[in-house]
Formats: sequence, C-alpha cells, structure tokens
Amino acid sequence: MNIVIIDYGAGNVRSVEFAVERLGIKALTSNDPEAIMSADKVIFPGVGEASTAMQALNDKGLTDVIPSLRQPVLGICLGMQLLCRYSEEGDTAGLNVFPVDVLRFDERQKVPHMGWNNLVADQAGLFAHMSQPAYVYYVHSYYVPVCAYTIATCEYGKLFSAALQKDNFFACQFHPEKSAGPGATILRNFLVQS
Repeated sequence: MNIVIIDYGAGNVRSVEFAVERLGIKALTSNDPEAIMSADKVIFPGVGEASTAMQALNDKGLTDVIPSLRQPVLGICLGMQLLCRYSEEGDTAGLNVFPVDVLRFDERQKVPHMGWNNLVADQAGLFAHMSQPAYVYYVHSYYVPVCAYTIATCEYGKLFSAALQKDNFFACQFHPEKSAGPGATILRNFLVQS
C-alpha cells in the first residue's frame, strides 16, 4: 500500500511517521503533487498557525491538489482546520472540503485546549474496535462546531467536533499519533479499513 504523509513545513510530520511505522506500515513523506495524487491513502498533518500554513500549501502548489484527491485522506489537527471553508485564525480562507468555519474558543476558556480529553463516537469506521470512553490528546485554540459532518465530539466548555467526515475525507481535531492505544486504533482503522 502506498501511503503519503504531506510535508508542507507545518509541524508534526515525524510524529506521524513514527506512529505509522509502529503499526508496521511504511509511508512516504512528500510535498510532491504527483506523489500525493498517486498515493493509495494520504495523511495531512498540521501544527501551527492557519494563515502561515495555507501560504505554505500555496507555495508548494498543494491548494488545488488536496481538495481534488479521491483516495482516503486523513487531516490531523491544523490539517483538519485547513480542510474547512474558513478559520478565524488569521482570517484565513481554507480548502473548503468541509463547508464549515473554524472558530476561536471564547475568553471564558483557557486556551489552548491542551492535554487528554474525551472522544465520543460511534464504534464504527475510524472508531471501530476502540473501547469507550476513549481519551485522546488535543492541542488547539480553535474548533469546529458540531455540524452535519461531525462523526465524533468532545466537550471543552462547549461541545465541538472532535472528528469530521465527508466522502473520502476524514479529519481529527486531536492528535492520533500522540494518543496512545486509541490513537493507534484510529490510525490502523484509517490505513487498513477505510
């Protein structure tokens, strides 16, 4: 199986590589559009600031490539937010795979939302064979409200989307590569079953 992890200079690429390797799966890390388009599955990670990351994607010629992908794609953290229509972070237009907006947590909550928190999901698809309740690792100051594409939720002052899905696109606000057993299960489900 040909797995590509998109490397556009936004953060946690090595952590994702190591997590995939721990599953016994080899992945190519690349920002080459041809390599990404020819992959069987694509992981789109991200850590950082939305407008800077979108500029990096644009500089590497990936802003048209990513939304056009037809194979399974998994966005992680900032990768999930960039797949959305718009982010309040840096007043940033996203890739519009998910036609929803990314909002900043309000002043009453400590930001970033960082550390282990719950994940509420049906035990199907990405979350098959995962014991409930599950706890996964989050680091974010912006969130996607619960919407038509929400497939898992978390509560941090308010209920928000912990994961999204639309067609072949899956996305997690949390970091499965840093989420121990539940994260490994989610990555395995994406890489082997989706």
